[in-house]
Parts: sequence; C-alpha cells; structure tokens
Amino acid sequence: MIEKRRSPISGWGVFATQPIPKNKRIVDYAGEKITNRESLRREKRYLKKGHIWCFKLNRLYVRDAAVGGNIARYINHKCEPNCYTQVIGDTIWIRAARNIKKGEELSYDYSTDGEGSIRCKCKPGCKTIF
Repeated sequence: MIEKRRSPISGWGVFATQPIPKNKRIVDYAGEKITNRESLRREKRYLKKGHIWCFKLNRLYVRDAAVGGNIARYINHKCEPNCYTQVIGDTIWIRAARNIKKGEELSYDYSTDGEGSIRCKCKPGCKTIF
C-alpha cells in the first residue's frame, strides 16, 4: 500500500502504491517507547541533523522512531496534510484524512511542542516553524 522513496518535500518520503480511502489506518508509527525526559535528551542530537524522530504518546511517554522505527518515520510534515494521527493506547496510527491517490506522497502535521525548531519545507516560501 505504501513505499519509501525520494521526496520533493525533504529527503525521503512515503508514497501510496495504490489508492487509500479516507480514514483508513495506513501504518503505525513504530519506535522505542521512552520517557519524555529521555526524549528531550535525544531530540537535541536529532535536531542538529534537522530531524524529528520522537512522537509524543502522552504526557509521560514518547515513541522514538530512530530506534526500532518503521517506514512511518519517513512521512514528511505538511501544513495542509493528507493524513492525520490517532493515538490509541501505546499505538500511534497514521490515517488518511481524505482519499489519497496512487503515487501521492503521504504527509501529516507534526504539531510539535518541543524546544527545538525546524523550518517547514512543504512548499516554497512556507513560513511555518515546527
């Protein structure tokens, strides 16, 4: 249903290999479950390379896709995404926000609340910082 390949947004991306219907669960965001405190320590290192791999599960825990992650870690941020995230217990689902066409790159709004920042690359001239 999805594959990793070079992205016009940034680095690697994830693309639909077939049409995906609205609200379909596409993939879970896998990674090591760590504490928020450990996440802050690791994020400093990741941000130096321009990446965000940590995804908050709740106020106590985070999934770090740099350790034990899957293809979902390559889904890029976009200010007007075609996917959304849903946290159910310890699982983070990436779901289709609308019908997605074959060949279309998947994206979701990272909605970060950490201390670091990365400039958005979703389109030329985007002023968003996340």
